[in-house]
Amino acid sequence: MKAIRVHEFGEPDVMRLEEVGDPKPAATQVVVRVRAAGVNPVDAYIRSGAYARKPELPYTPGSDAAGTVESVGAEVRRFKVGDRVYVRWSLSGTYAELALCEEAHVHALPEGVTFAQGAAVGVPYATAYRALFQRAKARPGESVLVHGASGGVGTAAVQLARAAGMTVFGTGGTEEGRRLVEREGAHHVLDHHATNYLDELMTLTGGRGVDVILEMLANVNLDRDLGVLAPAGRVVVVGSRGRVEIDPRQLIGRDADVRGMSLFNAGEQNLSSIHAALVAGMGNGTLRPVVGKELPLAEAARSHREVMEPGSYGKIVLVP
Repeated sequence: MKAIRVHEFGEPDVMRLEEVGDPKPAATQVVVRVRAAGVNPVDAYIRSGAYARKPELPYTPGSDAAGTVESVGAEVRRFKVGDRVYVRWSLSGTYAELALCEEAHVHALPEGVTFAQGAAVGVPYATAYRALFQRAKARPGESVLVHGASGGVGTAAVQLARAAGMTVFGTGGTEEGRRLVEREGAHHVLDHHATNYLDELMTLTGGRGVDVILEMLANVNLDRDLGVLAPAGRVVVVGSRGRVEIDPRQLIGRDADVRGMSLFNAGEQNLSSIHAALVAGMGNGTLRPVVGKELPLAEAARSHREVMEPGSYGKIVLVP
């Protein structure tokens, strides 16, 4: 099969399309014929060597994918050859024509959801769900500000929060992105490049602020976030690209707090709960993964450059 391989950490061009052997499933494993593979910022961090968890070289990037079951191990009971599925983790990497997975990391892809959309589920939707409901403990009737709401995690968060009965504020850096955020269900859409967008947020909330903030770029926004939190508000840090200085008095005065979030810390029980909810949401049409761009597998380097650019729009997927 063809697969992207990384033999050394570095810039995107270290990824090469190579011919490798087909994976074979052990007793509890599933091989998936990849029809689309999701590209996440974390993939780029890992490839660069900057991420705390480094795979053994050489490796194939990617954890998200969707496709059909190619083969199953002797003890696999939930899937059969030909089933439509999406993948939330792969033992062999998903930037490839075939991906080897444990059965527990494979989920049914509802009818009406494309393979490209299925490849947009794993990391973005699980991140958004865990941030909102497992870390922020968000409740119906509360308000949430989603920074960078036009990206993969952002659109997922908007859909999930709106379906849960929250008042949703989303930001976008481009006109196209802000239209997307509005279309996906945000009640109010703000331009985070505008100097007064947080003043506008406070006006829209009657001066109270928001109960929850999902922060995708904490090194830029965190200190300012604290000034627009409601009493007992929570900021969940989903992403950061550096250090930041904050004023802790903003937290003290509000009984507010800042919470970190990583899917690596979720644990199998939490992840199973998350994906049960996501499958149900896709099945009933509540969740509609947004694909911004499809690229050939051979253009993996381009996908890593583009996924790190500002003004993201939906999910980038690779098509083998």
